[in-house]
Amino acid sequence: MSGENFVSFGEQGAQLTYGSYLQLPKLLDAQRCESGGDGAPPAHDELLFITIHQVYELWFQQLLHEVGAARDAMLAGPGGQGRGRLWWAQHLLQRVHVIERTLVQQVDVLETMTPQDFLQFRQRLAPASGFQSVQFRELEFVSGAKDAGYVERFRGLTAEEQDRLARRLEEPTLWDAFLAALASAGLSVGSDEEVSASLRTVAHDRDQHAALWALAEALLQHDELAASWRARHVMMVERMIGAKSGTGGSSGSTYLRSRLPLQYYPLLWELRSSL
Repeated sequence: MSGENFVSFGEQGAQLTYGSYLQLPKLLDAQRCESGGDGAPPAHDELLFITIHQVYELWFQQLLHEVGAARDAMLAGPGGQGRGRLWWAQHLLQRVHVIERTLVQQVDVLETMTPQDFLQFRQRLAPASGFQSVQFRELEFVSGAKDAGYVERFRGLTAEEQDRLARRLEEPTLWDAFLAALASAGLSVGSDEEVSASLRTVAHDRDQHAALWALAEALLQHDELAASWRARHVMMVERMIGAKSGTGGSSGSTYLRSRLPLQYYPLLWELRSSL
């Protein structure tokens, strides 16, 4: 066995460690509290607040990785390099669901912080706001809820962030990819009416269209879990600050509640009425 292909497990002569692989010194030095100063310690719960939101951003990064791959697998088509890997798209969307449930559950950790504890450092956060999460907006765009107005009205974006969002606005969405999968199966997708008829065909012949039905259910689950996270987030915000405005200048929970009716895939929800 050549030296290039041989891997010796154990610490003898190792150059890669757990800490260096995960870049732990950099990761664990990224929690910088804004409160405190002049010899006073930071507010106790600010570290929790920072950690929770950094973990959210790591999960958003993973979600973007998974939904992008799921979309590309659906777009590959029967004759593409993906060889019609609809099973792979479904597998990745199942992983997305598990991560999204984790996002909802993380709110429980944040809610161990009382409103009084949050108010000890909240003023220091302005004008920073969760509204500025570019990755979350990317995730909404890829899922199907594209809003070009976000890029135009939000002035805190860097040039690189603007470019990322602009690319997401141009990219196919998960719904676009699903329609491509329907078309590859010989089903009509020229209009909403044709898509609805095709969805009914899939639903009533699950033996022939098992993979497409599973994908439709996976997309619906993604939509439902995203809505669950938004609803849980609203309740947490109202529990923490009531009707106060957000640190970024938004109307706070009022704005967040306006997002609750959002559906990524209304035709999939409408399908239930015609079954």
